[in-house]
Amino acid sequence: MSNAPSDLRALLRTGLSRSLASLLIKVATAGLTYLMYVVLSRTMGAAEYGYFAFGLSLATILAIGASMGQQTAILRYWPEEDVAGRHDKALSALRAGGALTLIAGLVLTALTIAGATTAGLFGGATWHLYAAAALILPMAFAEYWSSALRAQGSVWTALAPRDILWRVLTPLAIVALFALNAPLTGWQALLLTAVLLAVALALQYALARLRRYEIAPGFATLRPYWREHGTASRWFLIGTVIDSAALNMDTIFIGLLVTAEAAGIYFNAFRTAGLLTLFMFAITLVVAPMVSRHYHAGEMKQAQAITALCAWAGFAFSLAVFLGYLVFGNQILALFGDHSIAGYWVLILLSIGLLFDAATGPSRIVMMMTGHERDYVRIWGAIMLVGLLLELAVIPVFGLIGAAAVNALSRAVAQLAIARWNRRHIGIDTTLLGAFRVRGLPDAPARMAPL
Repeated sequence: MSNAPSDLRALLRTGLSRSLASLLIKVATAGLTYLMYVVLSRTMGAAEYGYFAFGLSLATILAIGASMGQQTAILRYWPEEDVAGRHDKALSALRAGGALTLIAGLVLTALTIAGATTAGLFGGATWHLYAAAALILPMAFAEYWSSALRAQGSVWTALAPRDILWRVLTPLAIVALFALNAPLTGWQALLLTAVLLAVALALQYALARLRRYEIAPGFATLRPYWREHGTASRWFLIGTVIDSAALNMDTIFIGLLVTAEAAGIYFNAFRTAGLLTLFMFAITLVVAPMVSRHYHAGEMKQAQAITALCAWAGFAFSLAVFLGYLVFGNQILALFGDHSIAGYWVLILLSIGLLFDAATGPSRIVMMMTGHERDYVRIWGAIMLVGLLLELAVIPVFGLIGAAAVNALSRAVAQLAIARWNRRHIGIDTTLLGAFRVRGLPDAPARMAPL
């Protein structure tokens, strides 16, 4: 029987073992990324580091836009087509997604360069904008290739080149340049990260070819793919851009409305708070294609079990990290320099919002993987958009604390709303309570996504 306890235990063992491998990579990634930020903060002035934070946040949002939602789409379409025995359609989706990423990345790079040139005509600082433009296409392909490889069952090939190699090379290069009495400015640091990421991507492509994974873009199937999946892809795009905006627009707003130095302090606090959901993120990377596979096969008990594992493992980790921040938050932020201690309450407020992320489990990815991306965008997007607009009014008055409070509140409300929607309309409880539904949930044909 597909719903036998032994099958569930095997499923959870598989999910947990892959998640632990993903976690090991992500822990190494987090440490290396943190080291990179600490080194940059220590070796360049507060203003230059603020320009770096602004440019990186801008490039991240634009790179997500350049991915055209395909980094999420392939996690759904590859297992959906593969489980139905349509491997050719799965391959078609993967290649067309890469082509869309390439086209959109080039367009957004050109537009960013044009925007930087226009800003320069009015006397604004522009070098960090040009450098951000150079980061867009590498970051877009890094996201898409990682998803494409994970959809095919890879973990190490998907994550190691970007998350390990790139983040090893970057701080080493920064330290070497500092030792040679050549500290980097904000735009130079951005350009260096772009070049080294391109090197890591070249290695990833070679490894994928060696191990017979598919990641190369292809234009032959682009038109029929867009006819079939264009509408869903647009909703995937909107959803992922909103996700990225929720993580990066605060820093951009503060850089525009306060100072570059303040943007650097907020950036450090947000990146530190983000470590709280490290295990949730790591395990979600693994369970996303698993949820898609079981849901579209009608195996609802298995889908519920794997999301419950994700929720409990992620929340336990997040709670432990949050307690650590309460006690040692000042010391952690001081790694970036004494001026960063001003971000302690920003760190705590943002961490509270992210605790709701952990307690409600993989609610967002479940909506995306089950064909409900439109409803996801409507619920999550509406709440987060209201939050971003509120931040524009709050930041000039309350500064960093106001931005953090609004972000945390918006995130908590949005997470609870989509978790409730998942249980009512999909039949999967993504919260901590979902673990108590596994044994009593009958297997049934999966519900069809709305057209």
